[in-house]
Amino acid sequence: MGFSTLLTPWPAFAGLTKSLQEGGKVMYPGSKSFVPVMLTPYNTDKTINYHHLDRLTDHYLAAGARGLFANCLSSEMYELSPEERLKITQRVLGRVNGRFPVVATGSFGDTIQEKADFTKKMADTGVDAVIMITSHFAEKDESDSEMIKNLEIFLRLTEGIPLGTYECPSPYKRILSEKVLSHILPSERLIYHKDTTEDIDDIARKLAISKGSNLGLYNAHIGSAVDSLRMGGAGLSPIAGNYYPEIIAWICQHATDPTKKEEVDWLQIQLAKMGPIITKNYQLSARYFLNQSGLSLEVISRKSNGQLSRQEMKTLDEAGKEVNSWKE
Repeated sequence: MGFSTLLTPWPAFAGLTKSLQEGGKVMYPGSKSFVPVMLTPYNTDKTINYHHLDRLTDHYLAAGARGLFANCLSSEMYELSPEERLKITQRVLGRVNGRFPVVATGSFGDTIQEKADFTKKMADTGVDAVIMITSHFAEKDESDSEMIKNLEIFLRLTEGIPLGTYECPSPYKRILSEKVLSHILPSERLIYHKDTTEDIDDIARKLAISKGSNLGLYNAHIGSAVDSLRMGGAGLSPIAGNYYPEIIAWICQHATDPTKKEEVDWLQIQLAKMGPIITKNYQLSARYFLNQSGLSLEVISRKSNGQLSRQEMKTLDEAGKEVNSWKE
């Protein structure tokens, strides 16, 4: 499928990534990028398996990823200690070795000061941007005005650090409103937004507001993946990337190519059908599915003490055969 052509940094981070620049000019500007939300591999005792983390990092990049989102919800960030959050990020950075951008969540802590302090620690690892969880900056019943006030304090305390935003479902999903986005965008520090609205109209409004800025929108919703790319989205960061990363990378590469429209539209339909079937019990099923590609991840999770049922494994095996036919 020609995935070697995908191995270039994504546009929003072009100014930060120097390793693939020639004469100060970034290669392939304007391309769309697949940015996986990384899993955290474990040993059987649920300690982190850093050797498998290296292999998983390599797998994402070989599949066509142009950057990585370490220490995210898919990484089970809330089940990791502060030290582990930093260590897995450092490990990924070391494995990538400057070839591609890496972002990681940093807005942990009970107070704005604590969130800022950990953000600084995460920035010190060398990540290209530290991600802010939108629901970390206001309670569920608090207004956008309260969120803006907290973000203003946070921005002052983290001066100079490139940032991103993530509408993470935990502790609750808080959509980045037009009001909040319009207020913080002039800081010129936002370069990555992971969108989980599942609302193409909301995505269109965000794209309109951020047009001409450094902010790139990465859609997490596979059902609107192609539409968001064609509307100006910078790329995709869906959990589907932990099942068939090659397919998501290919979609990013060809979504706006008129000569590939028929194939892209067909794949969009298949992805929308497949997602609900295989993403049940996500943390376990994703590992099982990735193992079909030659990885040897333990099919365990800190969030789950259960196991996949025989029927779940059968469903995943059948899905794997179908996905292989897509690749062919």
